[in-house]
Amino acid sequence: MQLFALLLGFSLLVGLFGMHTRFGFWGNFFASMLLTPVVGLLLVIAASGKPAKPQ
Repeated sequence: MQLFALLLGFSLLVGLFGMHTRFGFWGNFFASMLLTPVVGLLLVIAASGKPAKPQ
């Protein structure tokens, strides 16, 4: 149970770090829950920012 709480907590942090990337909070959160928070953090680092909106 404690391991799941740690996984959930770190996945929430990864989701918060990746909030302004292409996948957003939920995409990064679910990726880190399905894989691991370490892999999710690597995805956040590797992801580029959201594309600029055309004016």
